[in-house]
Amino acid sequence: MYEDFQEFFINRLIKLRTKKDVSARAMSLDIGQSENYIADIENKRYFPSMTVFTYICEYLNITPKEFFDDEIEFPAIYNELFNNLKELNEEQIANVNNIVKSILRK
Repeated sequence: MYEDFQEFFINRLIKLRTKKDVSARAMSLDIGQSENYIADIENKRYFPSMTVFTYICEYLNITPKEFFDDEIEFPAIYNELFNNLKELNEEQIANVNNIVKSILRK
Protein backbone atom coordinates (compact mmCIF):
# COMPACT_ATOMS: atom_id res chain seq x y z
CA MET A 1 0.00 0.00 0.00
CA TYR A 2 2.77 2.46 0.92
CA GLU A 3 4.59 1.62 -2.30
CA ASP A 4 1.46 2.46 -4.32
CA PHE A 5 1.12 5.78 -2.51
CA GLN A 6 4.80 6.56 -2.97
CA GLU A 7 4.58 5.72 -6.67
CA PHE A 8 1.51 7.93 -7.10
CA PHE A 9 3.18 10.79 -5.23
CA ILE A 10 6.36 10.59 -7.29
CA ASN A 11 4.52 10.37 -10.60
CA ARG A 12 2.28 13.30 -9.70
CA LEU A 13 5.26 15.39 -8.58
CA ILE A 14 7.13 14.68 -11.80
CA LYS A 15 4.07 15.46 -13.91
CA LEU A 16 3.31 18.76 -12.17
CA ARG A 17 6.95 19.83 -12.07
CA THR A 18 7.37 19.03 -15.76
CA LYS A 19 4.20 20.97 -16.66
CA LYS A 20 5.68 23.95 -14.82
CA ASP A 21 8.77 23.42 -16.99
CA VAL A 22 11.21 23.49 -14.13
CA SER A 23 14.09 21.15 -13.36
CA ALA A 24 14.26 19.12 -10.18
CA ARG A 25 17.39 21.06 -9.20
CA ALA A 26 15.79 24.47 -9.73
CA MET A 27 12.67 23.44 -7.82
CA SER A 28 14.77 22.10 -4.95
CA LEU A 29 16.66 25.35 -4.60
CA ASP A 30 13.53 27.47 -5.04
CA ILE A 31 11.83 25.74 -2.10
CA GLY A 32 14.90 26.21 0.07
CA GLN A 33 16.30 22.69 -0.05
CA SER A 34 19.56 21.15 -1.23
CA GLU A 35 20.00 20.97 -5.00
CA ASN A 36 19.26 17.22 -5.14
CA TYR A 37 16.21 17.25 -2.84
CA ILE A 38 13.46 16.82 -5.46
CA ALA A 39 15.56 14.34 -7.48
CA ASP A 40 16.06 12.31 -4.30
CA ILE A 41 12.30 12.21 -3.74
CA GLU A 42 11.69 11.24 -7.36
CA ASN A 43 14.31 8.49 -7.05
CA LYS A 44 12.70 7.11 -3.87
CA ARG A 45 15.61 8.03 -1.63
CA TYR A 46 13.27 9.72 0.84
CA PHE A 47 9.88 11.30 1.26
CA PRO A 48 9.18 14.97 2.07
CA SER A 49 7.94 16.13 5.44
CA MET A 50 4.50 17.72 5.61
CA THR A 51 6.15 21.14 5.89
CA VAL A 52 8.17 20.64 2.73
CA PHE A 53 5.11 19.14 1.01
CA THR A 54 3.29 22.42 1.64
CA TYR A 55 6.28 24.30 0.16
CA ILE A 56 6.05 22.04 -2.91
CA CYS A 57 2.34 22.79 -3.29
CA GLU A 58 2.88 26.53 -2.87
CA TYR A 59 5.65 26.41 -5.45
CA LEU A 60 3.35 24.61 -7.90
CA ASN A 61 0.54 27.10 -7.11
CA ILE A 62 -1.83 24.34 -6.02
CA THR A 63 -3.44 23.09 -2.83
CA PRO A 64 -2.55 19.75 -1.26
CA LYS A 65 -6.01 18.53 -2.31
CA GLU A 66 -5.25 19.44 -5.92
CA PHE A 67 -1.91 17.65 -5.71
CA PHE A 68 -3.70 14.40 -4.96
CA ASP A 69 -6.59 14.97 -7.38
CA ASP A 70 -5.17 13.45 -10.54
CA GLU A 71 -8.42 14.12 -12.41
CA ILE A 72 -7.29 17.76 -12.65
CA GLU A 73 -4.40 17.52 -15.06
CA PHE A 74 -3.45 21.22 -14.99
CA PRO A 75 -4.37 22.48 -11.49
CA ALA A 76 -2.27 25.66 -11.60
CA ILE A 77 -3.85 26.77 -14.89
CA TYR A 78 -7.28 25.76 -13.61
CA ASN A 79 -6.76 27.94 -10.52
CA GLU A 80 -5.59 30.90 -12.59
CA LEU A 81 -8.59 30.58 -14.89
CA PHE A 82 -10.99 30.26 -11.97
CA ASN A 83 -9.52 33.33 -10.27
CA ASN A 84 -9.76 35.30 -13.51
CA LEU A 85 -13.40 34.27 -13.91
CA LYS A 86 -14.17 35.82 -10.52
CA GLU A 87 -13.31 39.20 -12.03
CA LEU A 88 -15.85 38.92 -14.88
CA ASN A 89 -19.47 39.93 -14.92
CA GLU A 90 -22.28 37.49 -15.72
CA GLU A 91 -22.34 38.25 -19.45
CA GLN A 92 -18.58 37.82 -19.77
CA ILE A 93 -18.70 34.49 -17.91
CA ALA A 94 -21.48 33.31 -20.23
CA ASN A 95 -19.33 34.27 -23.23
CA VAL A 96 -16.35 32.37 -21.87
CA ASN A 97 -18.58 29.37 -21.19
CA ASN A 98 -19.87 29.47 -24.77
CA ILE A 99 -16.29 29.52 -26.07
CA VAL A 100 -15.41 26.50 -23.93
CA LYS A 101 -18.50 24.63 -25.15
CA SER A 102 -17.54 25.44 -28.74
CA ILE A 103 -14.03 24.13 -28.22
CA LEU A 104 -15.32 20.92 -26.62
CA ARG A 105 -17.60 20.20 -29.58
CA LYS A 106 -14.67 20.20 -32.03
